[in-house]
Amino acid sequence: MYERTNNSMVKLKLNELKRELKEFNQKELIQLISELYKLNKDVQHYLSNKFIGEDAIIDLYEKTKKKINDEFFPERGFGKMRLGEAKNAISNFKKVSCDESKTLDLMLFYVEIGTEFTNTYGGMDGKFYDSMASMYNKVVIECNKNEQFFIVFKDRLYSVVQASEGIGWGYHDELCDIYYSIDWEIEEDE
Repeated sequence: MYERTNNSMVKLKLNELKRELKEFNQKELIQLISELYKLNKDVQHYLSNKFIGEDAIIDLYEKTKKKINDEFFPERGFGKMRLGEAKNAISNFKKVSCDESKTLDLMLFYVEIGTEFTNTYGGMDGKFYDSMASMYNKVVIECNKNEQFFIVFKDRLYSVVQASEGIGWGYHDELCDIYYSIDWEIEEDE
């Protein structure tokens, strides 16, 4: 009936939750959802997207993009370069918005801003470049699946490859290999 997680928390299974919720009247459901809304920012974003729609998604997109940018180039001080924070922001956006195109845009922005950061401040470590190349690869995989995504992102995908030229740890070579693995027709002058 109940499930115990790794950290010893007793967790209600989904079917049990549904059974419990069926017993609530409308007023009780409204109260429960309102409490969840107050407690959790992800729930706030999810419900805003659900009821407000595109405006809420655009607002969340802009906030997520700023959060990624601030990890590298904050308005004041130096970037903390917490790659995990930036990637979590992208994951949360994806989960809450279900907007694949804007998620890919943020993923590519992460690679663009990371590449700009290393060009501005010098060489990073191998983990940094692995993270950038891995995210770039995820974008390319999605562009290979959907030509519309490729059409939207192809110029930016190529620009990142160009911007990575001269960066160490084999970063440029890896991005080139990933870029040229694209199945769609790439113009010869690239």
